[in-house]
Amino acid sequence: MSAVTEETGLVSRSPLQLSILRFRRNWAGMAALISSVVLILLAFGAPVVCAVLGIDPDTTHKELIGELGRPKGFFGGMSWDHPLGLEPFLGRDLLARLLYGARLSFTVATVTTIFSIGLGLLFGILSGYLRGKVDTVIGRAIDFLLAFPAFFMLLALSEPVVQRIEGTGIAYGNGARVLFLIVFMALFGWMGMARLIRSQVLSLREADFVMAAEATGASRMRVVLKELLPNLWSPVIVVLSLSLPGYLTSESVLSFLGVGVQPPASTWGLLLADSLQYFTSIPSYFVMPALMLIVVVLSFNLLGDALRDALDPKAGR
Repeated sequence: MSAVTEETGLVSRSPLQLSILRFRRNWAGMAALISSVVLILLAFGAPVVCAVLGIDPDTTHKELIGELGRPKGFFGGMSWDHPLGLEPFLGRDLLARLLYGARLSFTVATVTTIFSIGLGLLFGILSGYLRGKVDTVIGRAIDFLLAFPAFFMLLALSEPVVQRIEGTGIAYGNGARVLFLIVFMALFGWMGMARLIRSQVLSLREADFVMAAEATGASRMRVVLKELLPNLWSPVIVVLSLSLPGYLTSESVLSFLGVGVQPPASTWGLLLADSLQYFTSIPSYFVMPALMLIVVVLSFNLLGDALRDALDPKAGR
């Protein structure tokens, strides 16, 4: 909490309070925060939202489909009952399919982000604090993985690995595909985070408070957990806010290419892939998923920029 000194009357604030104050002054960051929270709540609360609105992603409304499979009405069948219109031919509610697709896409992106940042944080701390041979081995491993053609290997290994996962009985169908996407994207997504954390740790390990802790006989584990880790949360939070939309876009692209989740499940990538054949006749079917993806990526990117500025003590200079 803020404290007021009796002699000067000045208000003293902690670094966290100053960061919050700088963030609240950033109107774009506040708007991005509200938008991001709303989108996450809508995605993970898709069943509740659909139940309240009286819509369902699997119910067909063929009576509302006209000639050539086009939804009747304005802009793809938009109405009070179907706010974003209907899917061509089958007549499934587009808003419901977007919400359930967002639920799956956000799940993949969130789990992948947690694993990739966790791996980057672990190997970055080990590399920067232990240095020597450990730093060399981790550095060469990062160089190899960065040079590895991950995208093409993902396309080539998708079906064999998914079949192997199904053969082990761990998961089946889209569950196996989701597991493959999470493991593969996390495996090839932690290197940038590791290099960032390594540079931060190399700087922090020469700081007075770290050297004082080591001089008093503190163990390496205590130095890492009590001295280094609390000073690494700023870059972690920024990378977290920027990685989530990146993995969300990657999942959409892979599903669009047919490597990720397959029908009858719904993701934004599948909706975009299906909408291309109707782009000229029913543009709303393409515009709505594309617009949602743009809004999500833009919101999280603006949030990441605002967090970076707020957490940087020199941002106001």
